[in-house]
Amino acid sequence: MHGEVIEVERLTPSLVRVVLGGPGLDGCQPTPYTDQYVNALFVPDGAPYAAPFDLDAAREVAPEHRPKGRRYTIRWWAPASRTLAIDFVVHGDVGYAGRWAANARPGDLLQFVGPSGGYAPDPAAPWYLMVGDESALPAIAASLDVLPAGAIAYVVAVVDDARCELSLDSPADVRVTWLHRHAASGLTPDTLVAAIRALDLPDGQPDVFVHGEAAEIRAVRTFLVAERGVPREQSSISPYWRRGDTDEAWRAVKREWVTEMLAEA
Repeated sequence: MHGEVIEVERLTPSLVRVVLGGPGLDGCQPTPYTDQYVNALFVPDGAPYAAPFDLDAAREVAPEHRPKGRRYTIRWWAPASRTLAIDFVVHGDVGYAGRWAANARPGDLLQFVGPSGGYAPDPAAPWYLMVGDESALPAIAASLDVLPAGAIAYVVAVVDDARCELSLDSPADVRVTWLHRHAASGLTPDTLVAAIRALDLPDGQPDVFVHGEAAEIRAVRTFLVAERGVPREQSSISPYWRRGDTDEAWRAVKREWVTEMLAEA
């Protein structure tokens, strides 16, 4: 499956929204999940093919030219126009996905597999807690979109600085705490936990969505599960990436890393 770039919008200095449409999306079947994602396939420089391509054939070329898969959350899907939006984290000319998004123009094609997903807010939850960074903001924003009016949602979001903050609209009562990596005091996993601990949270067990950088997510999970007693079945907690690792390096150790995290609490 593939989409044609219809529109590109710079949301913040570190976030670019790419809207895809066209007949290549005719077979796209969205999921009921708010963290639904696609495995986007990026063509390395010098590869002897271009999107749309035969994936099985592309996997048989030289290793350095095989498509590079990256998971990205669908921010929204518009059934009437059969278009979808993906928000990409970009940091200059770094990485296959960020570089592609930073240079995307109308008419460009992006091939992907999916969508798939696993989380949607429980409409019966007494309240909601959502924690993450730019990589999780599309799923957090999509989750806030579907919360019922009158619900209470707490969001703790990590971004580079104030210029990277987004408007997070919702029918619910959303209370957002922004944390800045580039603050003079710096930011550590303990900073994130302290920010959550400082919130005046309601009684009852929340529906929890916590995703982002591995060390930060691990610290938050330990606090929520071990200290606050949040049940695993009421939480979606997983690392999307790890500071210092390429996507390939992180994938190589992620399964073992997550197993160790789950064993802690």
